[in-house]
Amino acid sequence: MFTVFTAWGYEVSFLELISVITSLVAVVLGALGVRITWPWWFLSSALYGIFFYDVKLYASAILQLVFIAAALWGWYGWKPSGVEPRYMRNIERSIWAFVTLASWLLLAPALAKIGAAASYPDSFLLVSSTVAQIVMVLQRNETWILWFVIDAFGTWHYARQSYWFTSLLYLVFTLIAVYGWFRWIRIKR
Repeated sequence: MFTVFTAWGYEVSFLELISVITSLVAVVLGALGVRITWPWWFLSSALYGIFFYDVKLYASAILQLVFIAAALWGWYGWKPSGVEPRYMRNIERSIWAFVTLASWLLLAPALAKIGAAASYPDSFLLVSSTVAQIVMVLQRNETWILWFVIDAFGTWHYARQSYWFTSLLYLVFTLIAVYGWFRWIRIKR
């Protein structure tokens, strides 16, 4: 990976730069609730999959495969007019919370055994983002609350790994999650 620019001593590779740009477009379009978000999710996920694999964040790389599958599902699951959001029932919320916690506690030790970098935080991002992405494809308003928590955590996690440009992207995602939540509430009305 060659360096496009250096900011405050951090070298931003061409791959990371393109991954950030396409991801930002995908998330903004998702917050707007338009169907065209899904091809952007596909492209950004493919690019970030390569990036995360190269830096040994295997759970984050695997997550990109989930995002690619969700992009295909979302493209065919959303109407051409876009999202038609609704709220989950309490039982749905409970099931998704249990699935998230149980999956995280099972996955993290497995990643540690294969030598993955930051296995517990990275596996949390994998599991919680998978759930949030499914909830998004299912057009549930709660997706944006999940994304807010996940993106705030991702901001810290990638900064801790010294991937500053990706950490900055997750900070922007955190703000977009707030916008997306309010936007989907307005669409529902």
